[in-house]
Amino acid sequence: MPLPALPCDAEWIDQRDALERWLAALPPGAIVGMDTEFMRRNTFYPQLALLQLGWEGRHALVDPLAFEIGDALRPALQTGDAVVVMHSAGEDLETLAPMLPGGPRVLFDTQIAAAYAGMGLGISYRALVAELCAVELDKGETRSDWLQRPLTDSQRLYATLDVVYMKSIHAQLSEQLRQRDRTTWHAEDCERLKHRAGQREGEPQPQRGMRGAAEWPRAQQARLRRILLWRDRAARTLDRPRPWLLEDALVMSLAQHPPANPAELDQRTRGQRALRAPQRTELFDLLQPPVDDAELDATAAIPAHPQGEAKKALAAMKDCVDALAGELDLPSGLVCPRKVLEEYVVTAEWPEFLQGWRHGVLHERLAALLPG
Repeated sequence: MPLPALPCDAEWIDQRDALERWLAALPPGAIVGMDTEFMRRNTFYPQLALLQLGWEGRHALVDPLAFEIGDALRPALQTGDAVVVMHSAGEDLETLAPMLPGGPRVLFDTQIAAAYAGMGLGISYRALVAELCAVELDKGETRSDWLQRPLTDSQRLYATLDVVYMKSIHAQLSEQLRQRDRTTWHAEDCERLKHRAGQREGEPQPQRGMRGAAEWPRAQQARLRRILLWRDRAARTLDRPRPWLLEDALVMSLAQHPPANPAELDQRTRGQRALRAPQRTELFDLLQPPVDDAELDATAAIPAHPQGEAKKALAAMKDCVDALAGELDLPSGLVCPRKVLEEYVVTAEWPEFLQGWRHGVLHERLAALLPG
């Protein structure tokens, strides 16, 4: 397949009718490259700064700061049959979620496809373009300020190149997936990615990620969950990063040793950039009630690090996954990451990550290795 020519420029779109016209030209089943530039330095939610689109040598840079782009995008990408090609789409889909809930109807993630095609986990877009298109991309604008206007010529070229090669990459990876009989598995993982990125509510059991508290008494784990849930709600309301309200180490400290009075809380939380007087009052009031039976029941135990027989079972499971990955010619981490195995061997609860095709090839083998 001939490589697409480098664009002299891309159409700059800062009005809804121009975006609608661009999208209206897409034929049924169009292969549309898509990427975003966003900023997330001092906010909870990523700030969409630019949307890049590409199809058949036509490229568009859409300015989401100039108008609400969702109404134009949804008919073409969410309800139509266009195939939207993105690379490592998780954060992009999260950024687009307010405008494109649930993501595009058909997503083709090139990073996931490359892993199924035997190119390793987590390959970068730059490396993928070099491998499949024999082009070296300049990544000099990676840390650029994408909220500035006007964008520089260098920024516009960098952003456009992020979608120029999508069609060629899609064609090559699609064929490799077909030859390996991995098309369905890839599509399943793309759907999982869309679902995860579209979740707008916080994790209901955030304490499970704080493995350092696995040996704590259940009441302290419940209080830890209480604080983490509050931090997540407050961060979303204020649109500030969670650590600006409470750093993880401070969360752990407050869960173990709640302050005796507001003055102590003020002293211990000094320097937290988004924790103002109203939030300190909320937090102090939150920490006062003792943990009751209902809160204990609602708190899932934090998985401990495997020990003893569980540690032996984990090693056996890892060998099993490695052997299966070799049979399937896939990276072990794509088949089942180690952290998923660690949780399974401790809880004996089949992980959500291992649903779908992974359940079919792994459940019987791994379940047989659980410690008695």
